Amino acid sequence: MKKTKKNIKNKKLAKIESLLREKEKEIERLKSDIERKTTEIEVISQISKAIATGKDIHEILNIIVKLVANTMKTKICSIMLLDEERQELIIKATQSLSDEYKNKPNIKVGQSISGLAVKEKTPVTVLDVTKDPRYAYPEIAKKVGIVSMLAVPMMIKEKVIGVINVYTSEEHKFSDEEIKVLQTIANQSAVGIENAKLLETALKAREELETRKLVERAKGILMKEKGLSEDEAYRTIHKKSMDTRKTMKEIAQAIIIAHEIKNSKETH
Repeated sequence: MKKTKKNIKNKKLAKIESLLREKEKEIERLKSDIERKTTEIEVISQISKAIATGKDIHEILNIIVKLVANTMKTKICSIMLLDEERQELIIKATQSLSDEYKNKPNIKVGQSISGLAVKEKTPVTVLDVTKDPRYAYPEIAKKVGIVSMLAVPMMIKEKVIGVINVYTSEEHKFSDEEIKVLQTIANQSAVGIENAKLLETALKAREELETRKLVERAKGILMKEKGLSEDEAYRTIHKKSMDTRKTMKEIAQAIIIAHEIKNSKETH
């Protein structure tokens, strides 16, 4: 009887211990999720700030690679953007100081690890790029001192605009958590980059419109004051721009200001 009670007690204790272990695992998973989400929010927040302050694409990309390298604790991070017409990936930013890495040739979609990630629209990991036949530049990897790699496509819905690559200096198996973090950062960065591109395009269009208006006005002044044809007036502004290495807008503004000063003196 005593033995039976002891067995029941032991079974209950074992069950409690098992439940506690499960709870501990669940708590660890929750902690891991919270840490991952916190990291994602911090990085995305900093990227959003860079975009909100009106920085250009080049600056934004450089901020992203530095943030990712620090967050992922990797030796190199790079961003390659897709040239849709050529179907090539071009390195646009990296915090690597290595000229060998910076000057790597463009990669075709489907070629090497980065190209494969873009083609398949899914993250690709490699334990050792110097030994993996899919990696296109093992000699550069040896010179630079990079081993493991994670390439994550930068996506907006189903559209891929580029890829974020991270490399470690020692063999490293990227965890599911690391892949999730980088995928979230990559997708948010893609949205930010596209928005920044749209803003740059809009600003450029506005600048071009303003320049055209000023040049038209300056042409009118030259035609009236110097008796030039419209074509001659344009060529005069263009030549002055080339000779002084100033923009057409600056030359047009100078002509308009000079005209206004002259008119002001005449009226007084």
